[in-house]
Amino acid sequence: MIGAEALYLLYAWLLGAIICSYLSERKGYGEKPGLAAGLLLFVIGVAIWLVWPPRPQSKWRVQGPIGLRRRRRRVDSRDAS
Repeated sequence: MIGAEALYLLYAWLLGAIICSYLSERKGYGEKPGLAAGLLLFVIGVAIWLVWPPRPQSKWRVQGPIGLRRRRRRVDSRDAS
């Protein structure tokens, strides 16, 4: 019985580390700080990276949190004719 619970906790711990690593990389800090926070702080690490401010030219600010924001087509004066 404790084996199944331990396995679920292990999966949750690893999922928290993956999410923290993804968030820190999107916010411009690299994957390693997020991975460390996810492994050491478990659930709290995800909350920390969600409120941590992104760097100015990070993917979080340019493309959005998930990265699905599409590029807008720019209409130049040359294309208008």
